[in-house]
Amino acid sequence: MEIALFGGSFNPVHLGHVLVCAQVLSTEPVGEIWMMPAFIHPFGKQLAPFADRVEMCRLATEPFSGRVRVSEVERELKGEGRTVDTLEHLARTMPTHRLALILGADVLAERTQWKAWERIEQLARVIPVGRAGYAGPGLALPEVSSTLLRERLQRGEDCASLAPRSVLAYAAARELYQHQ
Repeated sequence: MEIALFGGSFNPVHLGHVLVCAQVLSTEPVGEIWMMPAFIHPFGKQLAPFADRVEMCRLATEPFSGRVRVSEVERELKGEGRTVDTLEHLARTMPTHRLALILGADVLAERTQWKAWERIEQLARVIPVGRAGYAGPGLALPEVSSTLLRERLQRGEDCASLAPRSVLAYAAARELYQHQ
């Protein structure tokens, strides 16, 4: 079975992330997707607590009936969130599975800055996903980002069109993104 890995800060998860999962499940020969929140952002970006981001990912992926799972492998590795290290670990611990890596066109454009990009390509088939403002294959995602969602949540604006209701309710109950 091929597992598509979908990493990110998911700070918070939004409808663009959910649409990526739907697109990949509909168009790629993968058995399941593992949404993998970063434990520590490799560039030092400030993140909401890991447990909260994991729970928001779980809430957002409930409609996929188990075909999208949330993996805490990044916490288990306690590393700097380097993709190649995670792929090496998964290749060792799951030798009978094939790995694919879902990457947005914006992130793919920065691949020269990644640690051991050539090794990443050996370990996983790359599934590129288009993103607003970046030429790329696949679905043109709506212009939504975690940054935009955080800013609107901080201002108390309506975000119903940007994230699943369950994620917005969770973030509000936990008072995430209100006073940053």
